[in-house]
Amino acid sequence: MTAGKGDELVPHPVKDQLPGVDYCVNSNPSWAEAVILGFQHYLVMLGTSVIIPTIIVPQMGGGNVEKAQVIQTLLFVAGLNTLLQSWFGTRLPVVIGGSFRFIIPAVFIALSNRYNTYLDPRERFKQSMRGMQGALMIASVLPILAGFFGVWRIVTRFLCPLSMAPLVLLLGIGLYQQGFPLLAECVEIGLPELILLILLSQFIPHMWKLKQPLFERFAVLLSVGIMWAFAAVLTVAGAYKNRPLQTQFSCRVDRSGLVSGASWIRFPYPWQWGTPNVDAGEVFLMLAAAFVSLVESTGGFIAAARYGSATYCPASVLSRGAGWLGLGMLLNGLWGTGSGATVSVENVGLLALTRVGSRRVIQISAAFMLFFSVLGKFGAILASIPLPIIGALYCVLFALMSAAGFDLLQFCNLNSYRTKFILGFSIYMGLSVPQYFNGYVITTGRGPVQSGSAAVI
Repeated sequence: MTAGKGDELVPHPVKDQLPGVDYCVNSNPSWAEAVILGFQHYLVMLGTSVIIPTIIVPQMGGGNVEKAQVIQTLLFVAGLNTLLQSWFGTRLPVVIGGSFRFIIPAVFIALSNRYNTYLDPRERFKQSMRGMQGALMIASVLPILAGFFGVWRIVTRFLCPLSMAPLVLLLGIGLYQQGFPLLAECVEIGLPELILLILLSQFIPHMWKLKQPLFERFAVLLSVGIMWAFAAVLTVAGAYKNRPLQTQFSCRVDRSGLVSGASWIRFPYPWQWGTPNVDAGEVFLMLAAAFVSLVESTGGFIAAARYGSATYCPASVLSRGAGWLGLGMLLNGLWGTGSGATVSVENVGLLALTRVGSRRVIQISAAFMLFFSVLGKFGAILASIPLPIIGALYCVLFALMSAAGFDLLQFCNLNSYRTKFILGFSIYMGLSVPQYFNGYVITTGRGPVQSGSAAVI
């Protein structure tokens, strides 16, 4: 509420474009500032690019060398997909990176009985990766057809602020397991990182006025640099010498194995693991993950348009973006990343934190992805940042992503009981239904639906 004439309280005006954005989609900061901001976006998306291979590669039989190669490949394809989306897709400032939604299908494929015959770990890794490639390449047809044939345009025409609000809100909240739980694996560096990031981005700019928005603009770089150095000091001082192995892996800066496993120069290329193979059951799993990725990417596009001070994306633009997202999944399958493509939620949150929604900044970050994916050793040094620091970043960036959903409620009539029902029901069910599936899998070890089919193509 704001004070109007005669001190009468009046509502805040509804804004079709978010005010307070320093650089919108089509405006650009100076080249020096754009390069630093692009590197910051690259640093933020590194977390997902490291976490996904860290989870799936050991299940496939791979070691540090294979993990480093998959990370390099994932970064390389993410750079290509980001450029393609910014040039030909929605042309919004979004990073197209790996998706957590593909972890379950990837682990299912990696643990398939048909790969138990391969005793050599390297060969088992390559065979299971080929299975993932084949399933992902076929699953990519779903978003390609939905996007380029106009099906997704028909679907997104029915979106309104009331339906978009829970979609965007749940997109950030749904990743709560990657925030504080990851931070808590090493509280002594994760919690200070969270506190420092909040101080630099929210409190210090209001207490110390500068001509240039230094702290809020580069809060991620400053906080990560300080806490990474602090973690290195603790490692050298022997603070974790006698701690459990899991604690050492989370807290030390020299336990990731990425630097030793990465090569100096390596160019990822299509079919680098061999000819892909296809299993019908694995394809259906990938199709489900591809559909979820398509839905969450649509929410990411909507939030990025808001934080880039753009008007709401037309259905035709969302459909075009879906088509290019599907082509990105096809590239993931061709190169063999172990994961599909989606809008990087944390990078959308970074748009809000920095108040810079420039497309050029995102394209520069894509250039960093391509550069460090080829120069493996240098990229591995940055990728070895302790994951609890990344978890602290997620606590802030995922929260800002969720806040974009609340932002859309200004266009809704919250005095309507029907609006209250739709909003409350969609949010509650969006949290309750996944909890049922998670609990079912934990108690029974399998999903609630079993087809019994073992057909192989």
